[in-house]
Amino acid sequence: MTGNNLAIALVHHPVYNKHHEVVTSALTNLDQHDIARSSKTFGLDRFYIVTPSEEQRKLAERISGHWQHGWGADYNPDRKQALDIVRVTPSIATAVEDFQSGFSETVKLVVTGAATRPGSIALAAFRTLLQDPEQPYLLLLGTGWGLTDECFASADITLKPIAGNGMYNHLSVRSAAAIMLDRIKGIEREDT
Repeated sequence: MTGNNLAIALVHHPVYNKHHEVVTSALTNLDQHDIARSSKTFGLDRFYIVTPSEEQRKLAERISGHWQHGWGADYNPDRKQALDIVRVTPSIATAVEDFQSGFSETVKLVVTGAATRPGSIALAAFRTLLQDPEQPYLLLLGTGWGLTDECFASADITLKPIAGNGMYNHLSVRSAAAIMLDRIKGIEREDT
């Protein structure tokens, strides 16, 4: 069994653009760094970047590699630790296959987005599900304008979105990832 039954996949395809067309979105350096750092902070040992674009996969590997070897690794060992958990894959299926290798139970796909969907569960309920260390979960986070309807249809679990206190609901994916990880993997303290 792997060290953690939760992994995150940052999905760049299939996602929507603002015209509701299925596209491949571009990799961003900030998302890669920040989600890797959040994932490592909350104990995950795998963070997948999913893109079918060979050029984008090479870029993701080059970004991670800069901090894993040579000058970057020496300059910032904390960043090296975070980027060591990054895995770059061409599809959701290959991310699932890689994550599955550490478990006997079938990986369950978990999705979320900015809109509320029927049958969604609260982050607190998902936190409870994660207590079974034998059951692996891959949390898919969409870039662009979110995961496609097909991703939601093929998921085992849909999480309720992060909700603010107003009508505006446009968090960056890296901010949403950090909030979700705190709620599902963070230490509950009485003083906070």
